[in-house]
Parts: sequence; C-alpha cells; structure tokens
Amino acid sequence: MLYPRVRDRALRVAAVVGTILFVINQLDVVVSGMFTALVAGKIALTYLVPYSVSTYSALEVNRLR
Repeated sequence: MLYPRVRDRALRVAAVVGTILFVINQLDVVVSGMFTALVAGKIALTYLVPYSVSTYSALEVNRLR
C-alpha cells in the first residue's frame, strides 16, 4: 500500500469497530456452536467493511488536500 499510516489506522479502526459489531451481531451464533461457512463470511465482512470505509475516507481526505 502507498500509505502505511492509512493502512495502520484502518486496521485499528477495523479491529475496534469490527469487534464491537461482531459481539453485537455474531457472538451468540458462534457461542451456540452454529458456526458455518456463511457465519465465517459474515464475520469477515464485519471486519472488512470498517477497514474499507476507513481506508476510503482517509484517502479521500488526502486527495482533497
């Protein structure tokens, strides 16, 4: 990636926001033992979306400066 600071910040945002969303939306399914490939995909998206939004936002701010 061209901007390691953007990547690092996006990873931190994804870790915090993704974990909060995981606890709210998926933890009960995982704890109940109903873990499937579909649930794994949802968990991946739970972290990917905040990472993508954070990266996009930071790059747009840099572009507009």
